Amino acid sequence: MVVPMGNSARLSLRVDLSSPEAGRVGPGKVALLEAIREHRSISAAARQLDMSYRRAWLLLDALNQSFKAPVVITATGGKRGGGADLSPVGEQIVRHYRELEKAAQSAAGPHLKALQQLAGR
Repeated sequence: MVVPMGNSARLSLRVDLSSPEAGRVGPGKVALLEAIREHRSISAAARQLDMSYRRAWLLLDALNQSFKAPVVITATGGKRGGGADLSPVGEQIVRHYRELEKAAQSAAGPHLKALQQLAGR
């Protein structure tokens, strides 16, 4: 949620989760998972998000190390080319993260508006 403030400044709420067991999960990793689901390709997802293929792989590796099962299922290339798709765990990560994000935005809305009014510009 973004709330305009005086002098064009804006307040925004960002959900960023971290734990010793699950590592970090935030909007960037979730956007990568969503782009992989959309394109069925890690390289196409990376291009959409303006990141290198290597960066995408590193983020996926971090997610895979953090959860009990892989978050993405990949197929190696061949005549029809390779591909990638979210595993059931990857789908659950996206679903739970987006639901948590909605709940946080809903709860934070009145507070962000109050802070905007305090800025008064």
